[in-house]
Amino acid sequence: MHGPASHGWLLVALCAATGAYCLLRMRSHVEEQRRAAGGEALMGFGMAAMAVPAAAFTPPSWAWPGYAALFGAAALHALWSARAGAHHLHHLVGASAMAYMAVAMAASPGHASGPGGSGIPLVTGLLLLYFTGYVLLSGVRLVPVAAGGDGVGWGDRPELARACRLSMGIAMVAMLLTM
Repeated sequence: MHGPASHGWLLVALCAATGAYCLLRMRSHVEEQRRAAGGEALMGFGMAAMAVPAAAFTPPSWAWPGYAALFGAAALHALWSARAGAHHLHHLVGASAMAYMAVAMAASPGHASGPGGSGIPLVTGLLLLYFTGYVLLSGVRLVPVAAGGDGVGWGDRPELARACRLSMGIAMVAMLLTM
C-alpha cells in the first residue's frame, strides 16, 4: 500500500496480531465463533500481507491477481454464508473491499509506486464511509462489555473478539485511505 514505511509496518503488525488472535479464537467451543474466527484470521493475515511497504518488498506481478482471486473466493463464501445470517454480510463487504483493493493495485502503474491514484474514487469513498461507520459503531459496542469470567478461555472472550473486529476495521480504513 502507499504511504510512509513506518505506517505500513504498524499496519502489518496490527493485522498480523489480529490474525493470530483470530487463530486462537478458532479453538472456541462455539461452532459459529470458530467459523467467524477463521474468516477473520484470513482477513487479518491477508491485510498484513497487502500492507507490507513497497520499499521493503515489491510483490511479484502475479501477487495482486492472486490476492484478488483469494478475496473474491472469500467474498463468494461470505455471500453463501449470508443465507444463514445477516451478520455474514460484513464479511462479504470486507472480502469484497480486499478484492477491490487488490484489483486496483494490479491495475495501477508500477503496482504501489507513488502516492494515491488507485481505484475508483466513488467505490473507495463508499467503502470508506461503510468502514468508518463500522469502526464508530464497533467502538460504541465495545465500551459497555464487561470482562469475561475466570473460566472463560481466550477464544471465548466477547470483548476481545469485538476489539479484534474493531482493529481490523481501523486497518481497513487506513488501507483505503492510502490507496
